[in-house]
Amino acid sequence: MSYDTRLFKLLENKRIADGVFSWTVENDELCRLCECGQFVNVKVPPRVLRRPISICDADENTLRLVFQVKGEGTRIMSEMKEGSEVEILAPLGHGFEIDVSKRYCFVGGGIGVPPLLFAAKQTENPLVITGFRSKNLVILQDEFSSIGSELYLTTDDGSAGIHGFVTDVLKEHLDEFDEVCACGPMPMLKAVAEVCKGKKRCQVSLEERMGCGIGACLVCSCKTKVGDDYAMTQVCRRGPVYDAEEVFFDG
Repeated sequence: MSYDTRLFKLLENKRIADGVFSWTVENDELCRLCECGQFVNVKVPPRVLRRPISICDADENTLRLVFQVKGEGTRIMSEMKEGSEVEILAPLGHGFEIDVSKRYCFVGGGIGVPPLLFAAKQTENPLVITGFRSKNLVILQDEFSSIGSELYLTTDDGSAGIHGFVTDVLKEHLDEFDEVCACGPMPMLKAVAEVCKGKKRCQVSLEERMGCGIGACLVCSCKTKVGDDYAMTQVCRRGPVYDAEEVFFDG
């Protein structure tokens, strides 16, 4: 795994939903190394621990990072000025394994939706299912549509799209794709994995608190299957993407 800490220029800081912000940052050296499903760790002075943010999109010169304000660190990020320099550790983790000969279904919940955009861009005719609590939190629908996705939107309260859960839609279309890539809250990932079990390969990106991002702090341990036994693996190094059948969702 190759990563480095460099200064990135913050080109854009834009609110895209209630409490959700989109950054575009620039660095000519590190952006081109990023792969779908990986993440970065952002230094947010005066906080000590960096903030792990999934890579929403990337090209040779820029990264797009989408995050939700959940605490003091992300609040500071949401207020950073365009044109400022940000120290970022990138790229980190093990991303999605994509076979371009296959059709993929991407299933995302809430702030787990952003990393699926970069992954969906690696495929042809992706089927994308996104779920949010309500319409004021819906993000990235235009971006998924622009790459030719077969797109389904669900909300818990029925205020936008289909009133229901992502798994309701997943079950209806299970015969229309080869593999699944999912990211979102653990209960959602567990439900998606149950739907796919014995039918489709399912890769899941785990949303764990990753303090250092390089396996030094041991905060992000996850119980995973290793042969007939199990081990505690570090999400920041072994993941964040795992095969769903490897993960003990109940701890």
